[in-house]
Amino acid sequence: MATSADNVHFFGIRHHGPGCARSLLQALEALQPDCLLVEGPPEGEALLPMLQSAELRPPVAMLVYMQDEPSQAAFYPFAEFSPEWQALQWASRQGVATRFIDLPQTHGMAIEFARREALKKAAQEAVEADEAAQPADTEDGASDAGQEPDAAPAEALADMQDGDAHEPPQEVPANAARHLHRDPLDWLAHAAGFDDGESWWNRLVEERGDSEALFESIGEVMTAAREELSKDGEHWRGEEYMKREALREAHMRQCIREASKAGHQRIAVVCGAWHVPALRASVTAKVDSALLKGLPKAKVLATWAPWTYRNLASSSGYGAGVTSPGWYQHLWQCYQSSPGLESNQPQTLDGEAQAAIKNVVSPATLRTAGWLTRVAHLLRDKDLDCSSAHIIEATRLSESLAALRGQPVPGLDEINEAIVTVICMGEDAPLRLIDEELTVGHVLGQVPADVPQVPLQRDIEQQQKSLRLKPEAASKLLALDLRKDTDLARSHFLHRLRLLGIDWGVRATDAQRNRGTFRESWQLQWEPELAVRIIEASVHGATVAQAATAKLRSSLTPETSLPEIAQAIDDALLADLPQLVEALIATLAQRAATTGDVAQLLQALPPLANVYRYGSVRQTDTALLAGVIDSLVLRAAIGLPVACMAMDEDAAAAMKTKVLAAHEALRLRTSDGEAQQAVDAWRLALRSLAMGDAAAALLRGMACRLLLDEQLLESAEIVRQFNRNLSLGAAPMDVAAWLDGFLNQQALVLLHDESIWGAVDAWLSGLGEVQFAQILPLVRRSFSTFSNHERQSLGDKVKRTPMGGVAAPSPAVGAADDAAPWDESRALLALPVLNELLGLNLPQALMGKAQAATEFDAAAAKV
Repeated sequence: MATSADNVHFFGIRHHGPGCARSLLQALEALQPDCLLVEGPPEGEALLPMLQSAELRPPVAMLVYMQDEPSQAAFYPFAEFSPEWQALQWASRQGVATRFIDLPQTHGMAIEFARREALKKAAQEAVEADEAAQPADTEDGASDAGQEPDAAPAEALADMQDGDAHEPPQEVPANAARHLHRDPLDWLAHAAGFDDGESWWNRLVEERGDSEALFESIGEVMTAAREELSKDGEHWRGEEYMKREALREAHMRQCIREASKAGHQRIAVVCGAWHVPALRASVTAKVDSALLKGLPKAKVLATWAPWTYRNLASSSGYGAGVTSPGWYQHLWQCYQSSPGLESNQPQTLDGEAQAAIKNVVSPATLRTAGWLTRVAHLLRDKDLDCSSAHIIEATRLSESLAALRGQPVPGLDEINEAIVTVICMGEDAPLRLIDEELTVGHVLGQVPADVPQVPLQRDIEQQQKSLRLKPEAASKLLALDLRKDTDLARSHFLHRLRLLGIDWGVRATDAQRNRGTFRESWQLQWEPELAVRIIEASVHGATVAQAATAKLRSSLTPETSLPEIAQAIDDALLADLPQLVEALIATLAQRAATTGDVAQLLQALPPLANVYRYGSVRQTDTALLAGVIDSLVLRAAIGLPVACMAMDEDAAAAMKTKVLAAHEALRLRTSDGEAQQAVDAWRLALRSLAMGDAAAALLRGMACRLLLDEQLLESAEIVRQFNRNLSLGAAPMDVAAWLDGFLNQQALVLLHDESIWGAVDAWLSGLGEVQFAQILPLVRRSFSTFSNHERQSLGDKVKRTPMGGVAAPSPAVGAADDAAPWDESRALLALPVLNELLGLNLPQALMGKAQAATEFDAAAAKV
């Protein structure tokens, strides 16, 4: 029986433990309590009537959040094998009064919010003080190391803003590292011969059979552990943790007293095992009331939210998580009767596995054989070899390992070792697949449609159903064809969610599926934390379209730069917000007419060109946008030569990137043969850059290359520019920068233009030793961007290039040279066939010669 005091019975459990859940159900059946008190948020009591809904399928979580600050939220997850879930279900079926007794989040979140605000204020004051002291430190010769103390609060603040999705984040004390080894469960585990407390508790509690005496033993162990830790008055998790736990336990004791005063005779208290000694302690109501008096309050709301096993795992960062929720689900199902298997929610076993379960009587046998059966199905689905003989031998090996280690039945460690040895042939890679798919799993819970929801969430769920986009815990690649109405609507929906910060889908870089402007790929994976993001975004509107429009509009201010406005236009187009697109285009045209910043004008062109490019695919009118692009190009072209003057190396490199992107954007705009005026102005600006001397050498070389690619410069003119910019009188650093800009990370111009090759060769050959040593690193940097094939081709060309600078011609067919790589008489035999297949129309004389050679070869064969 559980530890008890008069009419109060304490059941210390581990959150999400199947062994504790089995023992707890037996204890409740034996006790038949008339009041159930569960460690949980009191704000969630309004959600308890939904427990009997067939649409509420674990894993689920109670989501409690501040109404005015939705990012301040806490999740209370439940799995089917969670002891609290089973206790709540039992009480709901039996009609037993149920209450949550943890510290109300109306206080907890107010305390945490105040703590965060205080830390933000302290961090801001520290930054201001540092800025005020910086001139004095500079005069004194202070180094950057003096700023390191401020880095820790800033980093801690960033971590707190990210937050823990499961419970309010706790500040880790500076001396916590030396106390981590004082985890009491680790003490007990080491004494029992286990590596850590997790494996010890899992073996002795969660993987064992049912036992009502379990809770009495747990109470004794936790009492001894807390007494040992309290000897020096210091807790291993720090002072902040101790203060919060003291408030929680005081409120729990107050709730127990209230239940006793209400006349309940058999009160069952289900809480974390660590709290049992504190709840049984002789603490007066006056002391608890004084501790809880004057706590701040905040208005909070609660609802149900779907949860996943991946978020239930400790690897997700969940403090009360378990290492193997999929395995725990399997353990829970193994010890249920056959009818119960059909009603468990959610069912993670397939039909064949369920049939195998029902035919096996012993749960101990089912634990091993049933799990290995699921492993076999998984591996076969992935086209990996796994036969029945593998399963039989792995079962025998795991049972033998358990016997050698003194265990009555194999645990997950023994089964995994058997899988690696027998099935995986010593390889660990398949075991990682098993861990992801089965040991943790991709189970996603479900909540009823009538749970409290914000209007935005209802609109999202409605669109998910109409577009046939089912949220799933597993990652899934979605390929869209924008020529289809349904796929186009899906794209609009996912882009709107992205604008709202609800990253259910992330654009995937799938080259195979994204060929063409009408294709788009998304990587979809539903995360429970998205429920909080939806609530945060609901302040912008009741529907996805309204909220996306309002949020994107609110992000733009009078100080917003042109590139940001252009990117917003691109985002609005992808999200199908036509009214916002028109308004933003008008705003961009207004801003562009009054700005003289060439860099901003250039940066605004690429996103606008994307909008223009995809306009026909996404059924958008681009006539107004075309005029804005032409206007930006004209203004940028007018100011470009002046903007490129007097630039250092870094500024020139940044401007080069912007000019190249703008040039490519203009090519997208002019693909239909329009905008000739803008094109002419742009080309004139490039020619001014290339032929002048005021711009940086890198930009002059780049401009020459762009004009050459557009076939606007003759080879003779290019050679003159090479001779001018690569002359011995020019500074070696400028020469190397000009060449870098001209090559533009492409070697084709050197491989195919002999005049340019000769000019580069002559320049290098004429350098002195000192000059060559100066420019070598820069030239090497330019050539390092070439592909391996390009570098190899350049090397081959150098081998056959004489000192004059022009590549030597290859040996001609029929040349009477002993070093010729082929026999002319034998090569002539193939010419008639090649002429017929390839349509070469070779000269008649050559074909006659080939025919004669063929006839001679035939005559020789007869002889």
